Amino acid sequence: MVDTGLTAWMLISASLVLLMTPGLAFFYGGMVRGKSVLNMLMMSFGAMAVIGIVYVLFGWSMSYADQSIGGIFGNPFEQWALKGVFTHGADGFEFTVSDGLPVIVDVGFQATFAMITTALISGAIADRVKYGSWLVFSGLWVTLSYFPLAHMVWGGGLLSDDGPFASIASPVDFAGGTAVHINAGIAALVLVLVIGKRKGFGSEAMRPHNLPFVMLGAALLWFGWFGFNAGSAYAADGMAGLAWVNTTTATAAAIIGWLITEKIRDGHATSLGAASGVVAGLVAITPAAGSLSPFGAIILGLVAGALSALAVGLKYRFGYDDSLDVVGVHLVSGLWGTVAIGFLALDGGLFYGGGVSLLAVQVIIAVVAMAYSAIVTLVLALIIKSTIGWRVTEQVEVAGIDLAVHGESAYETLSARSYSEVKP
Repeated sequence: MVDTGLTAWMLISASLVLLMTPGLAFFYGGMVRGKSVLNMLMMSFGAMAVIGIVYVLFGWSMSYADQSIGGIFGNPFEQWALKGVFTHGADGFEFTVSDGLPVIVDVGFQATFAMITTALISGAIADRVKYGSWLVFSGLWVTLSYFPLAHMVWGGGLLSDDGPFASIASPVDFAGGTAVHINAGIAALVLVLVIGKRKGFGSEAMRPHNLPFVMLGAALLWFGWFGFNAGSAYAADGMAGLAWVNTTTATAAAIIGWLITEKIRDGHATSLGAASGVVAGLVAITPAAGSLSPFGAIILGLVAGALSALAVGLKYRFGYDDSLDVVGVHLVSGLWGTVAIGFLALDGGLFYGGGVSLLAVQVIIAVVAMAYSAIVTLVLALIIKSTIGWRVTEQVEVAGIDLAVHGESAYETLSARSYSEVKP
């Protein structure tokens, strides 16, 4: 029997998470230079387009099929094209229902997770890659990295309560610290190492061209994240409320943590820092939203903001060109949020007398997620590099990808050069 209240809540949550990817597009779009803003927006929308198709074909089945292949991914053909999720006969549509929720609604909810996870990676490789190569990578990566990790974490696979590490303690990932943020963050790091630096990285200023876009994108992400975290309670109940409050509290604390770090280090508390703090806090609380008290969420957020504010500078020290700080924010805060559960969880956390078991398993699942994502991403990145190639020409990179690749300019003042002068 359908629970109409739950169904309504999950439809709303799915819509909120769907909004996150356009929000990310504005967040990233404002951070790049004006000559590449449309390309940055298009990378997010392109990921939505590719994944919106492949998810219903085999992504849902690879993530949540009953038949698991080695605990790594589900059988992609078991529910190919959503076979068994609904049927249509003489009496019209009939929908499979699980715990009061039509499964087709859950398909929509989970598809939006796959979209935002893939789109997150795009910020690391801004300003220098072929759009076609990005679309090909998006389809391959979501298939070989995201769907398997979603299965491992939430589909009864290796990193779930049914996996081998559960004998130590039950792994906790409320809404995607491993499958989403660690996965995307380590993939971003591998890609920037394979693809290389932007021309002028480290020697010329590459400032955000539109900080109001960045702030708008951060606001849309924060709003959509309530569907991401509170929706992951799969009920309109107190747990959803706790996730909502923890999401707000951790994010607010992360803003403060980032701004304090900026003020001490640079002498200024910036709007870019505030927007980045929003994302760092949201990332950190994602796996922990249902496990912490609001006070624990404050601690988590403060540390996340400070850690990521410090981590974004590592690219200059070590020479990797993570254009929009995907590694510094999503990998670092994703790791912190996942591991911090072992300290701060009300049930089993070290600071609450739970011993080291939960902490140990949280470290293990973080390491496994990093290793798996890194290997898959490296193989895909090298294959694309040796076949269709990753980089646009130097002429296109210098002049701007928008005109050359998309035949458009976001701002008339930047379109003095004709398309024929910058075509690839």
